[in-house]
Amino acid sequence: MSKAFYLDKAEPAVYKAATELSQAAGAAAEAAGVGRMLVELINLRISQINGCAYCLDLHHRQALEAGESERRLAVLSTWSETSLFDEQEQAALQLAESITQLPEALERRYAEDEARAVLGDAAYGAVAWVAITMNAFNRISITSHHPVR
Repeated sequence: MSKAFYLDKAEPAVYKAATELSQAAGAAAEAAGVGRMLVELINLRISQINGCAYCLDLHHRQALEAGESERRLAVLSTWSETSLFDEQEQAALQLAESITQLPEALERRYAEDEARAVLGDAAYGAVAWVAITMNAFNRISITSHHPVR
């Protein structure tokens, strides 16, 4: 078995830049009125899609700390099948899924247009940046084989 190779440890300056980007996305979300619970729902949903165990564990805890309920977390993977998520959350989750899965152009455009109509431009941009940075961190953790502690 090979020794673990953690990208964050191998290139700390690059990882620091990624962390700063994530912090900037979080600040943009806060400034646009996108609450911490919604940011954590986005982080969790993206981590579910990408299969990142480390990030799922981390953001599940952070969602609970932000005040999210276990009930909503339990059904997050099927959020569109429930009435537990409000219109803003649905738009943000749909956009985050689209950014993560990159569906065909027509489906992607629909998700983008819906999100902009519901969220407004500032929140739309913030959610998009949160999704982009979470996807990057999923790939860092998956590639590094970060263990769940």
